[in-house]
Amino acid sequence: QVQLVESGGGLVQPGGSLRLSCGASGSIFSFNGMGWYRQAPGKQREWVARITSGGSTNYADSVKGRFTISRDNAKNTVYLQMNSLNPEDTAVYYCNAIQVTLGVPYNYWGQGTQVTVSS
Repeated sequence: QVQLVESGGGLVQPGGSLRLSCGASGSIFSFNGMGWYRQAPGKQREWVARITSGGSTNYADSVKGRFTISRDNAKNTVYLQMNSLNPEDTAVYYCNAIQVTLGVPYNYWGQGTQVTVSS
């Protein structure tokens, strides 16, 4: 059973930075890709960033240039470095992993970590 555990959320002032971590129970090499999503109160969950097994990255327009996704294969961990945070970034952030087995994609989710940007 795949388990993803996020950490690193908290309260930060506008303009500040946070780094989220997502630790996997097994080797992240087994995943075709990993990513981060977020869900603000009263809104749908939205995609934030992804990184493939080959290291390619993509970002939502709203975070491009401010957020950086990376991975440490030795630690089975994916990170989300968030800079220049603003109140609109306030949300629960979820780690996601996709594993394609026999052509069927399986999605795995962490429990989420709260990020609050406020003065």
